[in-house]
Amino acid sequence: MTNQSCQEGFILLGFSDRPKLEQILFVFVLIFYLVTLVGNAVIILVSHLDPSLHMPMYFFLTNLSFLDLCFTTSSIPQLLFNLGSPDKTISYVGCAIQLFMFLGLGGTECVLLAVMAYDRFTAICKPLHYSVLMHPQLCWKLVSVAWGVGLLNSLVMSPVTMKLPRCGRCRVKHFLCEMPALIKVACVDTVAVESAVFILSVIIVLVPLSFILISYSCIALAVLRMKSAAGRRKAFNTCGSHLTVVSLFYGNIIYMYMQPGNNSSQDQGKFLTLFYNLVTPMLNPVIYTLRNKDVKGALRRLVSTK
Repeated sequence: MTNQSCQEGFILLGFSDRPKLEQILFVFVLIFYLVTLVGNAVIILVSHLDPSLHMPMYFFLTNLSFLDLCFTTSSIPQLLFNLGSPDKTISYVGCAIQLFMFLGLGGTECVLLAVMAYDRFTAICKPLHYSVLMHPQLCWKLVSVAWGVGLLNSLVMSPVTMKLPRCGRCRVKHFLCEMPALIKVACVDTVAVESAVFILSVIIVLVPLSFILISYSCIALAVLRMKSAAGRRKAFNTCGSHLTVVSLFYGNIIYMYMQPGNNSSQDQGKFLTLFYNLVTPMLNPVIYTLRNKDVKGALRRLVSTK
């Protein structure tokens, strides 16, 4: 039997070995998903309607919110269906689409967070030239690069993963069609594929992360040289939100993709994936609104005009 044995679909085992946990998870996942949808939709709406937020920082934040909406929607509705039903199947095409979106959107977010770090670096280290350097055309180009890298990541890794022979082993020990889980059920030696995944992960994950760390090193030096305490506080508040989001996202991604597949337990992998696929996108709007006076002011103005 070859890969053709899985053409009809896969069985996503997910948390099916713990029926009571499935019931609890269904409630929590549904609530978190709805909060994620509302929170990110509000950020997009406020950034679009309030003229005071028509700046590069909020342009990138809007893209991040839209990205998070797509990222969670690529897998959470399927997870909710599986948690609330004895049917755990997903079609082959559905699995391929889910994997393609998951890889693409994850890669896009890695680069977009680096773009946002560059925006903060320019605003704090080169404030007098900020409006000239971060002009609308450049902002669109940087966002296009982020989406382009994510698309390239999907185009390279999705076909390689889906074409692996599985010899009838179509039971995936995960709640979504994620690359490491699909590689594990292959019935051939996957060392070459895992090596390619590791190399691509280094490029897509560590290169943007290195850029972020360099940017914030320069920002820290610039902030320490500021004579105004109010200026330092504003800079730390602005950058703190982004650093928190970076830590949440990259911490989980590095743990999942930058180590050999057999080193982490399957349960650990499922909960970590659930965290960066649902909890992190839910927290992003909260982090940016609670720590950002501009967004909170825009929200108040939007509510008061209704």
